[in-house]
Amino acid sequence: MRRIVNFNTKWAFTKEAAEVPSSMPTKWNLVNLPHSWNAIDGQDGGNDYYRGTCYYAKTLEKAELPEADQYYLELHGANSSADVYVNGKHLAHHDGGYSTWRVNITDVLVDYNLFVITVDNAENTSVYPQMADFTFYGGLYRDVNIICVSESHFDLDYFGGPGLKVTPEISGNVAKVEIECYLTGLKPGQSLHYIIRDKEGNVTAETKSSSTKATLEIPNVHLWHGRRDPYLYTAEITLMNGEAILDNISSRFGCRSFQIDPDRGFLLNGEEYPLRGVSRHQDRWGVGNALLPEHHREDMDLICEMGATTIRLAHYQHDQYFYDLCDEGGMVVWAEIPYISKHMTGGRENTISQMKELIIQNYNHPSIVVWGLSNEITMSGEEDADLIENHRILNNLAHELDKTRLTVIACLSMCHIDSEYVHIPDAVSYNHYFGWYGGDTSMNGPWFDSFHEKYPDTPIGCSEYGCEALNWHTSTPMQGDYTEEYQAYYHEELIKQLFSRKYLWATHVWNMFDFGADARNEGGENGQNHKGLVTFDRKYKKDSFYAYKAWLSDEPFVHICGKRYVDRVEDTTKITVYSNQPEVELFANGVSLGKKAAPDHFFYFEVPNAGETVLEAVAGELRDNSRIRKVELFNEAYRLKEKGAVLNWFDITAPEGYFSLNDKMSDIMASPEGKRVIDSMMKNLGESKPAGMEMNEGMMKMMGGFTVLRLTNLMGTAGVKMTKEELLDLNAELNKIQKP
Repeated sequence: MRRIVNFNTKWAFTKEAAEVPSSMPTKWNLVNLPHSWNAIDGQDGGNDYYRGTCYYAKTLEKAELPEADQYYLELHGANSSADVYVNGKHLAHHDGGYSTWRVNITDVLVDYNLFVITVDNAENTSVYPQMADFTFYGGLYRDVNIICVSESHFDLDYFGGPGLKVTPEISGNVAKVEIECYLTGLKPGQSLHYIIRDKEGNVTAETKSSSTKATLEIPNVHLWHGRRDPYLYTAEITLMNGEAILDNISSRFGCRSFQIDPDRGFLLNGEEYPLRGVSRHQDRWGVGNALLPEHHREDMDLICEMGATTIRLAHYQHDQYFYDLCDEGGMVVWAEIPYISKHMTGGRENTISQMKELIIQNYNHPSIVVWGLSNEITMSGEEDADLIENHRILNNLAHELDKTRLTVIACLSMCHIDSEYVHIPDAVSYNHYFGWYGGDTSMNGPWFDSFHEKYPDTPIGCSEYGCEALNWHTSTPMQGDYTEEYQAYYHEELIKQLFSRKYLWATHVWNMFDFGADARNEGGENGQNHKGLVTFDRKYKKDSFYAYKAWLSDEPFVHICGKRYVDRVEDTTKITVYSNQPEVELFANGVSLGKKAAPDHFFYFEVPNAGETVLEAVAGELRDNSRIRKVELFNEAYRLKEKGAVLNWFDITAPEGYFSLNDKMSDIMASPEGKRVIDSMMKNLGESKPAGMEMNEGMMKMMGGFTVLRLTNLMGTAGVKMTKEELLDLNAELNKIQKP
């Protein structure tokens, strides 16, 4: 019988070793797994987190293990390359930091054993990812086990897979379920017992066979139907030698059919089932990627509370436990490999091996419907022949390994819709940030309409959209101010534009949670991307979270926005309430300000602001409270002050009726004098532009939505910098140009 022994505790760890030790180190630090050495320095900014080779060591007496014929070391995640040594012998090397892999250690085990695992997250030219807007946390950040099995056992060497492959096919009210297994050391006379159990554990079908493939039927099948009814069956296979059990494995699965229709969007079991949800990065504040089960459960609970029906698990393979939670919770999932941002000519084999691991290890999860081939891979252009060939190889590989699911890519916003690579997969989605990284919010819906009109047979979706918000506040939100109020406004606009277009096969907010990106220097809190609907520590749901809850959740609620924005200078202030109820009444110090209906779930009230005001929103039996306070001067604690910023927007002279660095590029360029100044600025910056910022029509249109200051700040993060004096001189020139 198979036994799994957890191998997480009391590892010695160091960044300082130069070679594999021959005995257990006594001066290394003791850690328990999961562990990441970048849990702090990967989140504090500066792009200086440690990237290199670190060492883990642990001893084991063989007598501590159950008696078995074969022993495998199983690693669920070692980022990003790793080597395994047992008793000084090198046994395996693995490239790819997000998948499960195993090493047969049987022949090297002695009575007393020394395990050493080296893990390396240093830069290289062959292992993905190498360029992306998130931290590449190093470490043994998921579970490590020892699997003990008989000589004859279900395969443990096939790309980290579970040893069985379950493929349901629905015909009427019957499911034909093909179960295929992979075996090592099979001997004559041994047999297999196949069983399917329902959710309650009752046997619904079974057969005995000597074949590694069997087809069983489930009459009156109970379908897996997303959030509405995520019903799961279990497939079990037992390897027998007469009456003796040699090995057994099982996997849950769901019976469902789906289709992505270019006009109707996503269909689940023949019914239209809109996919409206979020993307998720797996890391956490102070933990990095070294998550515990309770962290994963909290993430899933928050996503479910919001009412999402889909999750894009970006930008790599996530923990098996989280895929299990998606199955149980009825989430429709986009799973992808970390082929991202920068195509590397030496990385093709790594994209292939990571795709094989992703599909083989996750084939049985009913939640997964698409395999993602790449994300924003055309940063340096989309005409690279090697890049295009790599995508064709991955697309064909995905269809070869899995004939039941579709393929997809997430395209960079500037990527031309006629590009050859855009039309390789079965479906396509775009990452658009109109209204944040340029352009304005009104551009989002029409862009998708244009794509759909030109390519009516290509399913199109939105794989990323969002904007950053921290604990900054204003009554006059504007693009680029990092306030919670602008983020709420942005998402109100995007919800109305995207959710009203049925043809969009899926929409995914970027991002559900703030996440670590150590190279970032934005928003006043360096080292993070703050586009999350929930903070990095999961302690605070931003107002935009409730905007989605109002549209997507059936759980009755009412929420007053702006709870962190108490001090206000205006005599009358706007108060926004989100609710999925048809009518909301707002009270100020117990006095009703009237009832309002809002088909779009966004209720706006004008509230007198004098002294202290206690606000209460009422929707039926539901209540929510907040407060505001009249002040004479704006509370500077609410205003963004960027750490290390060359120049802050509020330090800029902006005479009434004249241009400044705080004006949009498009407005300035519309003036002949303004265009001359901007053209001169761009010429002085030279040819060294950020990767992917080729000045095509789409890029110029997007840049038009940036203020000059914001554009120069963003270019500065890519090494194209202007000094404070240069910016002030530029502002002085703009101050001379009168607005039309």
